[in-house]
Formats: sequence, C-alpha cells, structure tokens
Amino acid sequence: MPDRTSLRIVLAFDYGMKRIGVATGNALIGSATPLPALKATDGVPRWEQITALIDQWRPDLLLVGLPLNMDDSESEMSARAARFGRRLRGRFGIRCELMDERLSSFEARGALVGTRTTTGMIDSVAAQLILESWFASRKMSPDPGSV
Repeated sequence: MPDRTSLRIVLAFDYGMKRIGVATGNALIGSATPLPALKATDGVPRWEQITALIDQWRPDLLLVGLPLNMDDSESEMSARAARFGRRLRGRFGIRCELMDERLSSFEARGALVGTRTTTGMIDSVAAQLILESWFASRKMSPDPGSV
C-alpha cells in the first residue's frame, strides 16, 4: 500500500449508468484535471478504455465517487459505485478508495455555467471535484478507508 510520500498519481471516477466521468490528479500538489468521460452500458464500462487509462497514467490509487443520500444513507447507486470500485481493484490490483460525492454533479454544472459543455464534460468535472475534495480531506485525515 503506497504511503503519502509514494502516492503521486490518482485516477478518479464519477460512476454512472450511461457515462463515467474521469479525472487525473497529482497528490503531491493536490491538482486535478478532467479527462474525457467514458461511455457505459447499463453501468458496465468498456474495460479496455479503463485499461488504456491505467496504462497511460500509471496511477498509484483509484478513487470512485460514492453517491450517498443527503441523510448519509446508501442507495442502489451507492452499491453499484462500490461494486465498480471493487472491480477496479480486482482487475488492476491498484488500491481503490471511495469518496463521498454528494452534489458533485450539481457543482460541476454550476462550474460550467456559461461554457459550451457536453454531458460527459459535466461527469468528468464532477470526477475532478471528487478528486479535489479527496485531496483536501487527506490534509485533515491521515488514513482514509480503502475498498
């Protein structure tokens, strides 16, 4: 398991049934950048696209947004996102963490107001926001949970 000093590149995913937003970030400087969203069919991604991302970015950690309800309870989408995280870890052998992503898509839409955007762009900006929130939380919490 990578420690703080070896953790550098993180790939974040905003899991969805039709699209999966993706962002990459550098843990050393705490910056994140959205990447093109991936298409999914009923929540199933094109795994070869994720393999290509893993090969390109060589992440030390994978992060999946966990869509909790406003009362902190889990939903069917929470279970699906957690399952996606477990599959990522199982397929690629890379540590995967879940991060509360409540309102990330809403915030992404707000951040993109007035710009020409596509829905996939909203999903990837949501992944960027999830990753930036994770970076901020690591400054306060030394050891977040893994899947």
